[in-house]
Amino acid sequence: MNDRRRIEILLVEDSPADARLTDLAIKDSDASIGLSIIKDGEEALAFLHKKGQYTDSPSPDFIILDLNLQKRDGREVLAVIKGDEKLKHIPVAILTTSDDETDIMDSYRMHANCYLIKPVGVDRFIEMIKFTTAFWFKTAKLPS
Repeated sequence: MNDRRRIEILLVEDSPADARLTDLAIKDSDASIGLSIIKDGEEALAFLHKKGQYTDSPSPDFIILDLNLQKRDGREVLAVIKGDEKLKHIPVAILTTSDDETDIMDSYRMHANCYLIKPVGVDRFIEMIKFTTAFWFKTAKLPS
């Protein structure tokens, strides 16, 4: 982990199983990383804008975003994040089951920082999450 304050991740994921696996993988790779889990796009935007029950929510250093969400889908959430001066600097990793070329291109056009396809199998899923967090928090330099 970078030698600065605790890193905060916002996971926007509507699958309880995938959210749980992500939580386990992150805690196993670095227990000092804070993880907030939100299950739909509307709630994610409230969290990011610190509205309602999220007035005291931590500001994320990194966002893991599923595309297929309830209320507002991940594409809408990504567009809001990357269109907001206060949020657009936050790296966003798309984590989805879609391998559709249109989804991939649209995500990068909307300035997603990476596009990850959820692998089949628990071990491969956990390995990918660990690899992703190791890259973003040990190799890449995040903005302060």
